[in-house]
Amino acid sequence: MLGEYRISGRRAADIAADIERAVGGGDLSPGQVLPPLRELAADLGVNPNTVAAAYRTLRERGVIETAGRRGSRVRQRPVSTAREAIRVEAPPGVRDVSTGNPDPALLPALAPAMTAAALEGDRRPVLYGEEAVEPRLAELARAAFTADGVPPGPVAVASGSLDAIERILAAHLRPGDAVAVEDPGWGSLLDLVPALGLRLVPVAVDDEGPEPGAVERALSEGARALVVTDRAQNPTGAVLGEGRARELREVLGRFPHTLLIEDDHGHGIVGPPPHPLAGVTERWAFVRSTAKAYGPDLRIAVLTGDEVTLDRVRGRQRLGPGWVSRLSQRAVVRLWTDGAVDTAAVAAAYDGRRDALIGALAGYGVVARGRSGLNVWVPVPDETGAVARLLHAGWAVAPGARFRLSAPAGVRVTVSGLERADTGELARAIAGAVREGGGPRRRYG
Repeated sequence: MLGEYRISGRRAADIAADIERAVGGGDLSPGQVLPPLRELAADLGVNPNTVAAAYRTLRERGVIETAGRRGSRVRQRPVSTAREAIRVEAPPGVRDVSTGNPDPALLPALAPAMTAAALEGDRRPVLYGEEAVEPRLAELARAAFTADGVPPGPVAVASGSLDAIERILAAHLRPGDAVAVEDPGWGSLLDLVPALGLRLVPVAVDDEGPEPGAVERALSEGARALVVTDRAQNPTGAVLGEGRARELREVLGRFPHTLLIEDDHGHGIVGPPPHPLAGVTERWAFVRSTAKAYGPDLRIAVLTGDEVTLDRVRGRQRLGPGWVSRLSQRAVVRLWTDGAVDTAAVAAAYDGRRDALIGALAGYGVVARGRSGLNVWVPVPDETGAVARLLHAGWAVAPGARFRLSAPAGVRVTVSGLERADTGELARAIAGAVREGGGPRRRYG
């Protein structure tokens, strides 16, 4: 069953650690079946409950999964192998369009806002026991949420979108619960869910967002939570339009106990307004990050939601980091009130770069996706080959495997650093990579 490898250990912690080391080192492969509890217990001379505890630990850590009578097996993508490891290092002379980062030239200067926040901190230091959320930030965030149609609810602050989503999931779900996620979708989220001991359920995405039929199937099959990106979906650039939002609200209305999480990380860099789904289900949260518009290193995301969810998130946060730096929160207040980012101009800049690349690809008969945000998704017939051929041509793109569960192959191209003069050259290289992998001028997508 395990080939040459022999599991060792006498305590549950030792057995779990041995298996995890074997998975990380490649001695146990993805999909490999582990011995039944009693069989391994007999081999090791321990109580079956000890092995059961070890397997439970590994499930909660996202290393293995259990499928009833089919037993326990190593996950196809163990948490010990993060998706960030699926990347292409750009050697000298190769243009890197794989990062997903915003254009530094479109980010505001932070020095004035940080200086103002520091001076305020000198006058009025934040001490233990004070409110976790800067009052003015909560006021501004709540007003913006209301203007965008997000239902009333308390406001919390997390260290970025992923931190917020992790806290929300942990507030309601337990290891083994299923979470419906977009496919293709955000690679960090696809790592996070199994790391929490939760199961991923893929939901197909088109240019309007999650497909209603796929969402309904996932929830009908037992998914307890759904994560939706409202705008600038990573990697496809999908935008949740009014019609699609209406359809999804109808689906969610039939599953009122679903935990709904909306990720509006594109706030500040996209033109289309959000069409929130929040409020249809009993438990919901709406997360808005400052990373793409104001800089990833601010590590600020504001979120709102129903009273129970936000109370649990804030309560658990108090027992860990306590709060997100009020210095950073005050800097965000200054950036927002000073109008440091011209959203329309930034959105137009990214729109122009995406549209230019998509248009140039269309001229070669290659269909690509990208309605908003920083990225363009290009379906390809041979992902590994396309990535290698593009690297040889001088371009490092992100392999689609970082973002996929069961969706067809593709590559992600970040347009934030592209100049107009680069677009034609990149499109020509992509078209060549596609043609070599699937025949001349064939259309994909």
